[in-house]
Amino acid sequence: MNAFDDLLRLQEHDTRVDQLRHRLDTLPERAARDAHLDRVAEHDATTAEVNDRRDELARAQRRLEDEVANISAKADEVDTKLYSGSVTSPRELQALQDDLDSLRRRQRQLEDEVLELMEQLEPVDRELDTRASERAELDRQGAALEAALAEAEAAIAAELATVQAERAEIAAVVPTELLDHYEQLRRRLQGIAVARLVGSQCGGCHLSLSAVELDRIKHEPPDALVHCEECGRLLVR
Repeated sequence: MNAFDDLLRLQEHDTRVDQLRHRLDTLPERAARDAHLDRVAEHDATTAEVNDRRDELARAQRRLEDEVANISAKADEVDTKLYSGSVTSPRELQALQDDLDSLRRRQRQLEDEVLELMEQLEPVDRELDTRASERAELDRQGAALEAALAEAEAAIAAELATVQAERAEIAAVVPTELLDHYEQLRRRLQGIAVARLVGSQCGGCHLSLSAVELDRIKHEPPDALVHCEECGRLLVR
């Protein structure tokens, strides 16, 4: 086997390395995991909105409950004064009774509003419970997808390591100048630097060389570097 045959083997391994890296970048398991992460983010965003709505209702409930407590305390003060015997004037007693009635009405009104808010909170809490269950299921699915991705990545990484090790062994026996020329062509020609000449056809671009070019190539020494006149790739005769 000559250096050009080694170069073809090197090209095969480099092509395989490129394919494996592409597979690694485009794994369907990664696409599935990424799509799942998008669903989780969307779910969390909606849950955050529901939580905000619940917090707003809870704050309103606390404000009303504080107001109920204040009015109840005032009403208790008025009630105590009304029946303490310290006030004897009928007019003052009537005024105290009116104040007490007004405070108790306001208290009942606020308590009704508290009950309304509690009723509004119930479906929100149920929705949050449902969303928590959904999130737990999403976490379970996510763990399975991550495991599948890790397994697929590990399989490709193992194959990639094997191909790269074989590639290093082949590269070690290719003459330095020829290897440098090959690497330059790979960078310029989208990864395919060398191809076999089969009959009159270049194995790289699959175009046929002219009769004049073929005749010229036939008269080149066996170790001469011959390139395809169409694509510029190194041809192995």
